[in-house]
Amino acid sequence: MSERKDTPEQAEFREYCRRWLAENRPTPPPFRLPQSPVEVMTEQQRVWLCAWQKKVHQAGLIACDYPREYGGGGHQGFQRIASAELARAGVPYFINVIGLGMAAPTILHHGTEEQKRRYLPPLFSSDEIWCQGFSEPGSGSDLAGAQTFAERRGDQWVINGHKVWTTLAHFASWMILLARSSREHKYDGLTYFIVPIAGAPGVTVRPLVKMTGETGFNEVLFEDLHVPDSLRLDAVGKGWTVAMTTLLYERGAAESPGGGGGESHEDRIAALIELAKHTRRDGRSAWENPVTRDRILKLLIRVEALKQLGRRARVEALTDHPMRLPLQGKLLTTEISQDVAAAALEVEGMSSTLYLRDENAPQGGRWPHAYMNSYGLTIAAGTSEIQRNILGERVLGMAKSK
Repeated sequence: MSERKDTPEQAEFREYCRRWLAENRPTPPPFRLPQSPVEVMTEQQRVWLCAWQKKVHQAGLIACDYPREYGGGGHQGFQRIASAELARAGVPYFINVIGLGMAAPTILHHGTEEQKRRYLPPLFSSDEIWCQGFSEPGSGSDLAGAQTFAERRGDQWVINGHKVWTTLAHFASWMILLARSSREHKYDGLTYFIVPIAGAPGVTVRPLVKMTGETGFNEVLFEDLHVPDSLRLDAVGKGWTVAMTTLLYERGAAESPGGGGGESHEDRIAALIELAKHTRRDGRSAWENPVTRDRILKLLIRVEALKQLGRRARVEALTDHPMRLPLQGKLLTTEISQDVAAAALEVEGMSSTLYLRDENAPQGGRWPHAYMNSYGLTIAAGTSEIQRNILGERVLGMAKSK
């Protein structure tokens, strides 16, 4: 059984993507870009990355499969091609990662016609940045335990509560928010909203300083935030259902309207090999140590296996369970990133204590930074432990863990 082949129209689009990316690859900025969009801190970084995403959207490589009236290209089956070619080209990532990966598909599936026309076009172009209000200080992984409360008062909702680990909230215009609208029911007492963030009365955004020294995450406090009922997504009490759509895309179980940029696992392995070849250990390069080479080779095998997992996911006859491959992919992607960084720290030895901006740090201090950042990825969208529980219980049919 083979993967889906491009139609003549898709083949032409693929060639267009390759040509456009070759001709429009941006020159690296004169300042450091973060390793991923979740670490974007400065206005300088935001402006540069927003300009890049806007240019790619205008070229037709973002939201290819979305209807034209919502800012898309209106061509089904084109987004997977654009995303693949963006990844292949190794161009910068898109800053509006929450908007593209979670908000857009949720609005498309559950929003009103007015909501789709209003919010999707500026989301795709990054004219408006989005963030996600799910986790709370008392219910990080227990999403259904959210206590941020939305009280209905006529055609308005008054929201009070506290969200945490909110990526890009410091730049966001809008948030997709899961709030409790009834204390009598756990799952049926949740309602989903689009809420304003930037400059909104009753909203306070506070940066959370990570161990990397960066502040891409935030906490967001709501104190009597008034939002109209027109900003509700789907029916009252259907928030859990809408949130499952968001998580479906956050965990990679469906194609988002934009992605593929940034550094690949293959790029990281290549950088790791280069590091080993230029790091001296006991009078020779670390690459000459068979134990080091064996560890790197095993990582390379895992990266290749992940690549083949992606190919399998594109063959319908080999998809035995809709959640198996996406959940495996999310779990393996984040853990491979962490293990590659850990291997690099082992190669660096004492030099791994040197951080960004230290002129003596190997490869600019990227590896200590990558290792510390990797823990955010193994927590986001459900921790690795939760991913394994879901795979065991919902895919393999094992008994629930206690």
